[in-house]
Amino acid sequence: MNGKTLIGVLLALLPLLPSCSTTRALPEGTYRLAENRIVVHKEKGDVPKSELTPYVKQRSNTYFILGWNPFLNIYNWAKPGSEDGWSRFCRKIGQAPVVLDEAQIPTTQKNLEERLRYLGWYNSQVDSKLTTRGRRAIVTYDVHLGERYKIDDIRIHLPESNPEFAGDFMRDSANILIHPGDWLSEQLMEQESVRSTAAMRNMGYYDFSKNHFAFVADTLATPGKLTLDYNVRDYTRNESPQQAAPIRKFHIGDITFEHSPEVPFRPKVLLELNTLHRGDVYSEKAVNTLYSRMSALRLFNSVSVEMTPSDTATVDCRIRLSESAIQGFKVNLEGSISSSGLWGISPKISYFHKNIFHGGEWLNLNLQGNFQFRFRDATRATEAAFSASLSFPKFLGLPYSFMKGPRIPRTEVGLSFGYQDRAEYQRIISSLNYGYFGLIKDRWQYQFSVPRINFVYLFNLNPDFKRILDANPMLKYAYQNHFDAGVGGNIFYTTDNDVVPKSSYGFLRAGIDLSGNLISALHTVLRHDDQGQALVFGSPYSQYVRFEVNAGKIIRFGREDEQAIAMRAVLGAGYAYGNSSVMPFEKQFWCGGANSMRGWQARALGPGDAPKDYAFYIPSQTGEAKFELDIEYRRPLFWKFEFAAFAECGNVWNIRDRADGYGSIRDFYKTLAGDWGLGLRLNLDFILIRVDAGFQLYDPCLETWHGPEDWFQNGFSCVHFGVGYPF
Repeated sequence: MNGKTLIGVLLALLPLLPSCSTTRALPEGTYRLAENRIVVHKEKGDVPKSELTPYVKQRSNTYFILGWNPFLNIYNWAKPGSEDGWSRFCRKIGQAPVVLDEAQIPTTQKNLEERLRYLGWYNSQVDSKLTTRGRRAIVTYDVHLGERYKIDDIRIHLPESNPEFAGDFMRDSANILIHPGDWLSEQLMEQESVRSTAAMRNMGYYDFSKNHFAFVADTLATPGKLTLDYNVRDYTRNESPQQAAPIRKFHIGDITFEHSPEVPFRPKVLLELNTLHRGDVYSEKAVNTLYSRMSALRLFNSVSVEMTPSDTATVDCRIRLSESAIQGFKVNLEGSISSSGLWGISPKISYFHKNIFHGGEWLNLNLQGNFQFRFRDATRATEAAFSASLSFPKFLGLPYSFMKGPRIPRTEVGLSFGYQDRAEYQRIISSLNYGYFGLIKDRWQYQFSVPRINFVYLFNLNPDFKRILDANPMLKYAYQNHFDAGVGGNIFYTTDNDVVPKSSYGFLRAGIDLSGNLISALHTVLRHDDQGQALVFGSPYSQYVRFEVNAGKIIRFGREDEQAIAMRAVLGAGYAYGNSSVMPFEKQFWCGGANSMRGWQARALGPGDAPKDYAFYIPSQTGEAKFELDIEYRRPLFWKFEFAAFAECGNVWNIRDRADGYGSIRDFYKTLAGDWGLGLRLNLDFILIRVDAGFQLYDPCLETWHGPEDWFQNGFSCVHFGVGYPF
């Protein structure tokens, strides 16, 4: 049976798979809850089902494709009542059927009616209907919406015990969320009480809370109209009027820092980062800013800001900073193997110190390598690099008072030295960077370098490779000594800044490099080589512009949001001009590897439809532009293991046409490569280890589609080992 026939048989059998029993493991006389349906009758309006679904008490099994959950089928492969090894394995990997609990149906009806009331639909009615098909049960909830009431007028009532509070409150009244014409709802009143509480606490009212609010809807004062009494009381909902006391404004009293001597810290730095000062009016925003700044140092295991009233108008502040491991090592390892026998191993070891000079300075030292080889011949490539960076918790050259918000901008100085030993050449790459990075409003991160300097020196060129370079000027310019100096920047946006997001989120990363423009101002006075290129320190300086955009969306779904669809798009391009005719090799784009087009090894794809470049013993195929689309399905298997299935398309291309006509970006839509694959991940929370097997579907350089007969014998598949998700 050839590959196409096998795929055809699998596709033909796919519709039959859902019909396999999903109720075999059910106890006698029970039903599997197959689906909960919410039907909203829209005679009086509409409510999004997303507002109601979380309040269904018993959730049904989740599904993968077209109502099919393969893991539910796997669970039912186990023999009922058996504890043999096969049955335990199936139950461990599979998903147990949800057994219908009819007692949860009336509870759900009540939950939905209470939720509708909270949303402003009063006297709504929810009916239920249970339908069975064989041993599958479907519960339908019919939602009949009640009445809604518009607010005609709002009357604000403030306590008379403190005129200062009343004045401060009215100065904030323009920000009130409730207005005449709005629909009455508990949700709106709750949102307003939370907003107003935050505003008043920022004005100094430390002991003010949302429990001081009481809203009363009055339909009797003016017949046919609804008047909302907006009451702020000088006693809380848990107190009686006899316990009323003036709502007072507080000022900051004593401020103390407490931290372990195991984490030495210069007191001056703590004081300069502090946003609270004795005698200041209390502000919850300033307290939160102080907390965020101390946490942003990433030095203390926990940060606690405790506010304690010392009298009726003063509150003391105690900042407790618990000790943490301030130094340590990190180890990372990635690897891959192609079906052609090419192995790749990329180890990395890092040392960090988060308080090297006792002021929150971060020191990072990294040693990493990349080794590619074949066991059956002498093909080898070795790369080793050392880098060091030092980061300071401020903009160097500016005082701490320049920082106004909760985030701490940082200044970083970094240098690196790398060595490459390939069959074609040996090369040294050294770099120096000076720049700034930080956060803006939780979701935006920035990083920019002024300047960014690289120096690349090649030596010991293989004679055969040198002859190839001499015959190909475009390739020769990419592989020459050069001096690269310019500026660069990156921005990163995410809708969820948690280290391990638990819900759906999106991200956007964009970067730009500008090189050689400042040096070009001296172009006429610099020494030139025989090709007319201006030289800096005896090497041509590079001049180009390069940008790259990386955007993604991770959509979580399922009963506990345990499943996810992850999508990513990558777009990049670079263009050399002025003193350069080709972008430096290290700045060109490539595909393949553990995080990109996993059916290929790193740098083994493209550009475009160009045939394999035999000038290199180990793949080193790059381009001036890149486009890639990825989609990946993720779900837990058992214990800490996760499963993934992915599909990808993309390639790199040349913006300037080659002499042989291959790899042109004008043909990008005709030369997109495609692959698919499966992955297994071990998620230990603090680290995720993964193995991905990628299989090529379409290779534009061969203009052929590949099936199972190719994947395991002709070099059209790869296995990658990595740490962390690919995107």
